Amino acid sequence: MKHTLPKLPYDYEALEPYIDAETMRIHHTKHHQGYIDKYKAALEGKDELLTKSVEDILSDIQKVPKEIRQAVINNGGGYANHALFWQVMKPNGGGVPKGKLQEIMHDTFKSFEEFKNAFSETALSQFGSGWAWLVADDKKTLQVYSTSNQDSPLLKGHTPILGLDVWEHAYYLKYQNKRADYIEAWWNVVNWEKVGELFDEL
Repeated sequence: MKHTLPKLPYDYEALEPYIDAETMRIHHTKHHQGYIDKYKAALEGKDELLTKSVEDILSDIQKVPKEIRQAVINNGGGYANHALFWQVMKPNGGGVPKGKLQEIMHDTFKSFEEFKNAFSETALSQFGSGWAWLVADDKKTLQVYSTSNQDSPLLKGHTPILGLDVWEHAYYLKYQNKRADYIEAWWNVVNWEKVGELFDEL
């Protein structure tokens, strides 16, 4: 595979006023690109592994040689996590999920508001850098949890369908240390159509 920086499905300024253009530009072109570059460097000379998608590699991490495994977890996670992050946001987003995802969410969390509260609290309480996730397991059961650093739910055999980056680089230019304000604003750009598609594809 060619491991290249994915193009955003919108302009850098498209998520304003909730996420500012400069943060998006730096986050995409510097942070995400950096993870991809370091991922490829970690797998240099491992052509068989480089031909696979990063998601496949993370889902079967024990196949990666032990001496480079942590570098692949760190940088492959950053690569895959951000690729999902850009997709599950859009201008004029927000609202609520529809279709099968909405039904399963209500069965699991009792209501959308209960899910939103659980997700927001998970994002807010993550100590240090990390992510908050809505994931599905192999039975399409939904779970909300956080991971540290760039660890991916794929390492647990789970499929992430919604992720929120709570590293400070994701919000510090606009929100400084106010992570709660960033989380609350982010709900206005969630692309529930895409999240629903990802769930339906499982």
